[in-house]
Amino acid sequence: MLDRMGDEVAKATSIVRYQPGSKFQTHTHEFGEEIFVLDGVFSDETGDYPAGTYMMNPPGSSHAPFSQSGCTLFVKLRHLGPDQVEQEIVNTKTAPWFQGMVPGLNVMPLMTQGSGSTLVRWAPQTYFNPHKHYGGEEIFVVDGVFEDEHGRYPAGSWIRSPHMSLHQPFSKEGCTIFVKTGHLLD
Repeated sequence: MLDRMGDEVAKATSIVRYQPGSKFQTHTHEFGEEIFVLDGVFSDETGDYPAGTYMMNPPGSSHAPFSQSGCTLFVKLRHLGPDQVEQEIVNTKTAPWFQGMVPGLNVMPLMTQGSGSTLVRWAPQTYFNPHKHYGGEEIFVVDGVFEDEHGRYPAGSWIRSPHMSLHQPFSKEGCTIFVKTGHLLD
């Protein structure tokens, strides 16, 4: 558990490990969920999703997840809005990257509905401008090392910055990060 706001039913951010053969009963996600498959193969009744797959299950959706071989997931529960109504699945191994705001930065939007999550790839020695995050920002370092003036964050690190937080990020070694912005206002 990385973050939890609430009791049994909570807004949460977690790393979830499925042992081989693990499964859940069918359940509903009232306020949706986001899944990024870090390793292994995650499955449900809609298909098999290998490492590098991003899945957004909209509010009110249900599924019965399992993993035959085991997997590790980055999961965000109850962070979606009313404008995210259809499931979205992105194979980040084959989806296109787009030029970011500075040389050495490439982005892959993960949602087409509303605003939300993006993968950002930093080439070695890439530096970004100081900026504030309206509505906050969460970063999960998928690979490499992400840095800012507050610290050095290797693969597996999770950073949560509040509404209007300021930083000047960079990566000396290069990295890929999962970024979610604008969802920490309430």
